[in-house]
Amino acid sequence: MKFQRGVALSGLLFWSFVIAVLALLGMKVLPTTIEYYKIVKNCKAVVAKMGPESTVADVKASFDQFAYIDQLDFKSNQLDISKDAGAIVIEFAYEKRIPLFLNVSLLIDYKGSTAGR
Repeated sequence: MKFQRGVALSGLLFWSFVIAVLALLGMKVLPTTIEYYKIVKNCKAVVAKMGPESTVADVKASFDQFAYIDQLDFKSNQLDISKDAGAIVIEFAYEKRIPLFLNVSLLIDYKGSTAGR
């Protein structure tokens, strides 16, 4: 007697639902993650571009130029700019709320720094 092999319809429906939910979640979260990595990249580029004698206004203006090129909604007034041992350190933290369905949303806290930690 041979046993049947294959996927039952209920199993197929269950796994297709799981894959659809994961794909939907990925499509909603991926753009915010890409935006975060662009902000980190821009902060590191600004620190590399600026000299130790640069002012906070110079750093903010340079970051705004990078943000404009990358079409970011993130502005330089959300940056915390300081100097550590003569080197410019840029830190930022922000929340991103992603609506999923009905009144359910996902809240992600993004934090970044150009310090070597």
